[in-house]
Amino acid sequence: MGRIVLASGNRGKLAEFGHLLADADFEVVAQGELGVEDVEETGLTFVENALLKARHAARVTGLPALADDSGLCVDALGGAPGLYSARYAGGHGDSAANNAKLLRALDGRPDADRRAFFICVLVLLRHADDPAPLVAEGRWHGRVLHAPRGEGGFGYDPLFLPDGHTLGAAELDKALKNRISHRGQALDQLRARLGDLAA
Repeated sequence: MGRIVLASGNRGKLAEFGHLLADADFEVVAQGELGVEDVEETGLTFVENALLKARHAARVTGLPALADDSGLCVDALGGAPGLYSARYAGGHGDSAANNAKLLRALDGRPDADRRAFFICVLVLLRHADDPAPLVAEGRWHGRVLHAPRGEGGFGYDPLFLPDGHTLGAAELDKALKNRISHRGQALDQLRARLGDLAA
């Protein structure tokens, strides 16, 4: 496939994708390196937003585009922060403010009321008008901690304890996190289907 534009300006995501796609047989170029600005995320679902981002990047660059839309969904909050995870506290990408708001929203709630999952939807378009995009989804289940833990990861990682683990997402070894996370799961699905593009 040659080159693919990665339709994201999020430094944390770009770093994760850099590790996840290190052995890919195509070159991945961040949209910022090609002069592509972020597009407004006006979709009502993660799939719609991922499609918007991929289509925009593909149209501007003329390259195939890979886009991700992801977030943290907390059951007791009706799925919030959900689609608005990056701007939950108002400003886009202010992780400290987002985490503080989430902790306030769950203040005093027991572990049973702190169930949550990260979701990642990946969309790969061969070109801007591709009528049959490849779509993959990963979900990483766990719960929201009562206080931040760990120095790794980004976004809500310091507040997330994955099911079956005693270490939070921001405490996990990077290679392990990349393998079991929502983004890692979605990328595994996408890799398995990349042969469809050659058909």
